[in-house]
Amino acid sequence: MATARPGWSRRAQYGLFISFLAVMAGIIVGLILLVLSLVAPQQFDRVRGVALDVTGPISGALHEVTATAGGIFTGAGNYWDAASQNAKLKRERTAMLQRMVEAKAIFQENQQLKATLQLRERERTTLATGRIVGSSFNSPRRFAILSAGTSDGVRIGMPVRSPSGLVGRIIDAGTLASRVLLISDRSNIIPARMLRGGIPVIAQGRGDGTISVRPLEVGRNPFKRGDIIITSGTGGLYPPLVPIARVVKLDDDGAIALPLADPSTTSFAIVEPPFEPEAVAAESAGAEPEAP
Repeated sequence: MATARPGWSRRAQYGLFISFLAVMAGIIVGLILLVLSLVAPQQFDRVRGVALDVTGPISGALHEVTATAGGIFTGAGNYWDAASQNAKLKRERTAMLQRMVEAKAIFQENQQLKATLQLRERERTTLATGRIVGSSFNSPRRFAILSAGTSDGVRIGMPVRSPSGLVGRIIDAGTLASRVLLISDRSNIIPARMLRGGIPVIAQGRGDGTISVRPLEVGRNPFKRGDIIITSGTGGLYPPLVPIARVVKLDDDGAIALPLADPSTTSFAIVEPPFEPEAVAAESAGAEPEAP
C-alpha cells in the first residue's frame, strides 16, 4: 500500500508551483511591456502613467511611514542627547558653584589674614597671632579657642583683638592654645566710650552674642542706632580706641549692640600686652572668671 505524502510536502509543492506561475506571469508581462514600448510607444506611455497613478499613493504612504519611523528614532536620539547634555551642564554648574564658594571663602580668609598682618605691623607690641579655631554659641558663657599659647608669649589677662575690633581677653593659657573670654560674655565688663561725642559708657556682655551699653550719666539716653562703641583705655587692660560694637537697638536707659569682631566670621586674631602692665597682675591675682 502506498504511503500518503505528508501535508507539509503538498504545501511546499503548491508554494513552488505558485512561485513558478508568478515568475512566468512577470516574464510575460515584462515581454508584453517591452514589445508595447517598441511597437506603440504612446500606448506604453499611457500604461506607464496608469502604473504611476496606481503605485504613487502606495509609494507616498510607504514614504510617510518611513519618514515617521525615522523621525521617531531621530527625535528619541535627539531627546536622549539633550537629556545627557542637560545632566552634564547641571553637573558642571554644581561643580562651578562649589568652586566659586570655595574661592570666595579663601578670598575672605586671605583678606582677614592680610588685615591681621597689617594690624600687627602697626601694633609694635603685638605678642602673638593665632587662628580662632572654635567658639561657644549655645552656652550662656562665651568663649573662644585661640591657636596661640604660652610658647608664643601669651599670658592670662592679655587682650585679644582682630582687624574688626575687640575680641576679648585671655583667661586660660596652654602651651599651644588659649581660652578667650569674649566681650559678649556676661562677666566681661569693658570701660568704653561712644565714638560720636566721646561720652563714657560701660559695655557688658549679655551672654547671647550681644552687648549691653549704659551711659555713666544717669537720666538720659545718648545712643542712636548705628553708634560705634570703642574702648576708652580706662582700667589699664584694653588699649584705647579699639572698636567694640555697633548699636542696633535702644532701650529705656541704654542700648544693645552687636560686636564688630564676630568669632563665627573671624579667622585670625592677635594678642597684645595690657595697656598698663599692672592689669595683668590684677587678673593673675584672681580677677578673671573661672572657666566652667
